[in-house]
Amino acid sequence: MKLDIQKVTGFIPQEKIFAREGEALSHIKALYKKTGKGNDFLGWVKLPSSIGDGEFTAVEDVAHFYRDNDVEIVVVIGIGGSYLGAKATLEALSDNFWQMKKREHPKVIFAGQNISEDYLYELLDLLETRKYGIVVISKSGTTTEPAVAFRLLKAHLEGKIGKAKAKDRIVAVTDAKRGALHTLAVQEGYRTFVIPDDVGGRYSVLTPVGLLPIAVAGFDIRQLVQGAADMQKATAPEVAFADNPAAVYAATRIELYKAGKTTEILAGYHPKLLYVTEWWKQLYGESEGKENKGIFPAGVTLTADLHSMGQYIQEGLRNIFETVISVERTAHKLRIPKDAENLDTLNFLADKRIDEVNKMAELGTMLAHVDGGVPNIRIEIPAINEYNLGTLFYFFEIACGISGYLLGVNPFDQPGVEAYKKNMFALLDKPGFEEESKKVKARL
Repeated sequence: MKLDIQKVTGFIPQEKIFAREGEALSHIKALYKKTGKGNDFLGWVKLPSSIGDGEFTAVEDVAHFYRDNDVEIVVVIGIGGSYLGAKATLEALSDNFWQMKKREHPKVIFAGQNISEDYLYELLDLLETRKYGIVVISKSGTTTEPAVAFRLLKAHLEGKIGKAKAKDRIVAVTDAKRGALHTLAVQEGYRTFVIPDDVGGRYSVLTPVGLLPIAVAGFDIRQLVQGAADMQKATAPEVAFADNPAAVYAATRIELYKAGKTTEILAGYHPKLLYVTEWWKQLYGESEGKENKGIFPAGVTLTADLHSMGQYIQEGLRNIFETVISVERTAHKLRIPKDAENLDTLNFLADKRIDEVNKMAELGTMLAHVDGGVPNIRIEIPAINEYNLGTLFYFFEIACGISGYLLGVNPFDQPGVEAYKKNMFALLDKPGFEEESKKVKARL
């Protein structure tokens, strides 16, 4: 992975970025030594290099069970960090039209990431005629969205094949010792995996939270973790600031923020990276958006969004900067044919690869945005595969920790997400919320 900040230095002198060297490196040490804010949620920092063969094998055994028993669909139930890392990986690695094609491995689909009645009804309708299993992911087992989905799917599966057979097709990823889902898993005899106490949801893609769905879908979790482990080495405390991409990225974005660039747009020129952007938005939004501080994370998929959001990026409010994920090599090759009539006047593109056109659109857009007052950071990965996704995930995670500390916030808590839950429970008349219910309903 390569990081290029040259198209930032016209807005922020490189000297200002590198002046944060000592501070950034001290924050990396704090992450490793667990001396900073939120230090009880830093189990992810050394995680890639610590995963052993037994842990991989246990996850792969579940994947083999589903495949060997001809399970067509595995429904993964989770929300936020219990959903986005796996979803990002599967969308990036899968054929764009996997829904229409036969696969050797089960198709992984998701539930519990919303409270849509139509979504859940249509899901149950689909599953009525399919052989399926369930992976339910929740540390507590009481988070409303996944808990509701699991209630429905558990009842449906047990009604369809009986309780005894259903327990073999249900896997719980939850707390090691406590919580409603842990209790149920023990009572019912589900196979279980542990969410480490010291790893928060948005940093959990390299735990069974992410690895299990990814393995079930047939992808190489060992290569994913190897990529992350190599990025762990490349961003370790002993690495010099100039050679540490995570430290440089964190320092650059904070200097841009101090200069009034309060929105960061993650731009990808490959549609398979759409959910990597969604994962990144949660990681940075939930980590930095507190104490009335934080860079607002937004995302676009280009070139498609150049025909919708492009005008704003080019000429809108100048409080934005762009981070571009560039993919060096595509998986396939396709050339543009010559047309005898040339009515579309595109024969000048004849015999060029589609990716060459995409790359020139990428470079041309970056130059246009810089000229329009939008600084650009560029991240290049060689190709979209398990290894490079692993490097990208860990790079963004460790950079987020550094960036949060540079901002002066705790990047590992999320107190603000409880506000909507309190109001929702009050409006639904949850026992114990009687007083809150009266207050909230009086405001309607």
